[in-house]
Amino acid sequence: MRVISGTAKGKKLKAVPGDTTRPITDRTKESLFNILSNWIIEARVLDLFGGTGAVGIEALSRGAAHVTFIDKSQAATRTIGENLRATALSTHAFVKRVDAFKFLKQPPQNLQPFDLIYIAPPQYKDMWAEAIQFIDQQLERWLLPNGVIIAQIHPVEYQELALQNLTLYDNRKYGSTLLCFYEQLEKGEV
Repeated sequence: MRVISGTAKGKKLKAVPGDTTRPITDRTKESLFNILSNWIIEARVLDLFGGTGAVGIEALSRGAAHVTFIDKSQAATRTIGENLRATALSTHAFVKRVDAFKFLKQPPQNLQPFDLIYIAPPQYKDMWAEAIQFIDQQLERWLLPNGVIIAQIHPVEYQELALQNLTLYDNRKYGSTLLCFYEQLEKGEV
């Protein structure tokens, strides 16, 4: 794993020890950031289920203003911290070791909504759907009006979600990874 572009281009990223995380491949990450393009510049990003931190670190390298990394694993948060220091991007990051759902239910008082929320939980547990549905119920707290939520899942996990405030507007398949893009419904849209 490496940073593909930006200020930390070419820096190698450490993996989380063990097999509890499924890092995004460089090919998928490059495709994701080609889609996001310059939109990521000055964005505020929430990397739920942060793992190695590869997505959030790539966002910072490409000009994101700030990334909040959430993971309940001590090994993962330690790895994210090491990767942030190795890329010299730690000043624009906040790493918190907490269960993602506990964080969603009890966010810090000073938390501001995000431009991008990236959700890449453990596979085959429907945690991605649960996270999106929870955010959908409290959308103003989590997502800015022009913000995007992206879920990284295995294609067999995909299911249509009953959402009130979000809509799926795109999905892209890269091998055994499916990226699902959600945005806020426009007022009056059903």
